[in-house]
Amino acid sequence: MIKKSVLLILPAQKFNEEEYLIITNALERADIKIFIASDSYSLCIGSNGLKVKNDVQLYNIHESNFGGLILIGGSGMRNYWNDPVIQSTAQKFSKSKKPVGAICSAVIILAKAGILSECAACHSDDRKELEKQGVDYKDSPVVIQKNIITAQNPPAAPEFIKTFLYELAKTN
Repeated sequence: MIKKSVLLILPAQKFNEEEYLIITNALERADIKIFIASDSYSLCIGSNGLKVKNDVQLYNIHESNFGGLILIGGSGMRNYWNDPVIQSTAQKFSKSKKPVGAICSAVIILAKAGILSECAACHSDDRKELEKQGVDYKDSPVVIQKNIITAQNPPAAPEFIKTFLYELAKTN
């Protein structure tokens, strides 16, 4: 296992650029290698036009190669709420006791994957969908349960990544 690496899953279109940049900058400062996964065959395009090349296709992810997993939010992530590959990937990381993080609309994927219990933070627009999955919405910037870290929105990204890095360090 590569301990100093984190896998980021991005939607092919309309990922939240602010979340992406805050999280990747913090990971780089912590000397963590970042790998981007997506179903895009060329570039992932953010909500304001930022283009990011993915390193690996979603179907080609092996959790043993990474120390943790982060799902970046944005309106484009809503198209992946029922994606069985992403849900399975999150389940494998969680089962391996590796940190799993999701921010904004991406949190719903973790709820649908069945790895969230009790409560979580997510974008307020997605609250009803979270509750439909049997997970209580917590109006807090960041919520942590075991190895699962969830966050509400871009302003919560700095606290989210700080919490994620703390959990990642515990596994090394």
